[in-house]
Amino acid sequence: MIRLHDIRYVRLGTRDLEGAIRYATTVLGLELARKEHGAAYFKSDARDHTLCYFEGDPRDHTAAFEVDTPEELQRAGAVLERSGYTVAAGKREEAEQRYVRDFLSFIDPSGNRIELVHAPQHSGRRYFPGRDAGVTGFSHIGLRTLDARRDEAFWTGLLSARVSDRIGEAPLLRIDEVHHKIALFPSAYPGVQHINHQVESIDDIMRAWYQLREWNVPIRFGPGRHPTSGAMFLYFDGPDGMIYEYSTGVRLISAEEEKTYRPRSFPAVPSSFCMWGAKPDIPEFKS
Repeated sequence: MIRLHDIRYVRLGTRDLEGAIRYATTVLGLELARKEHGAAYFKSDARDHTLCYFEGDPRDHTAAFEVDTPEELQRAGAVLERSGYTVAAGKREEAEQRYVRDFLSFIDPSGNRIELVHAPQHSGRRYFPGRDAGVTGFSHIGLRTLDARRDEAFWTGLLSARVSDRIGEAPLLRIDEVHHKIALFPSAYPGVQHINHQVESIDDIMRAWYQLREWNVPIRFGPGRHPTSGAMFLYFDGPDGMIYEYSTGVRLISAEEEKTYRPRSFPAVPSSFCMWGAKPDIPEFKS
């Protein structure tokens, strides 16, 4: 099994890089770490970057996960190839653009581009955001799946993910103590479905709700509270159709709980997404 240490970054293509920079700094509240070679890199915590917008096709999405050692990266490539997946080793120039020592990439069963990285860089500078949104870090992604049961088996069989809960066919997967770092949502096409950043408190959720409404940024879901992870949340529109989420208070599953933990199954109805009664305006949450 390939052991994933943490989720690391998301790379998104865009036709309007300057617009994406304005959004990420002014609306989302991230720090522009650098802009170079047709790409903009954004910090949300102590990592070098957790989000990269680059000039390209808005349908071009990549999600990256960290492994601990060069040997684990090499073994991961061998395991994937034995299982029938085409693995591409990252070139030196590509690794430099990602600010990692080494990486490999492959396409998951639904067509999502995944990168496994070793020795990603951290930043010696404190995270200093474009605005005080209360962001404490990049936490998880929603990933589109064309076959949720098949992809759940891929992530839990070849990779080290474990199911925390399910909403209908959609599994919420953890790779550490956080309730989920990946959520697989049934869709008609591949790609990143939403990107989550943690914020300090419910006060940041509510401040964002008022501020986003003032800026006419469409709210897609919330404020609300997930009955699965316990997190309080707010989902809103981003560039090129991407959905962003702020959340706080996500459940942690301790090593002791892990021994006896069993995933729960929730029906695919609005109350399984929000225990307060908010209704989602997100297609993948309505199925």
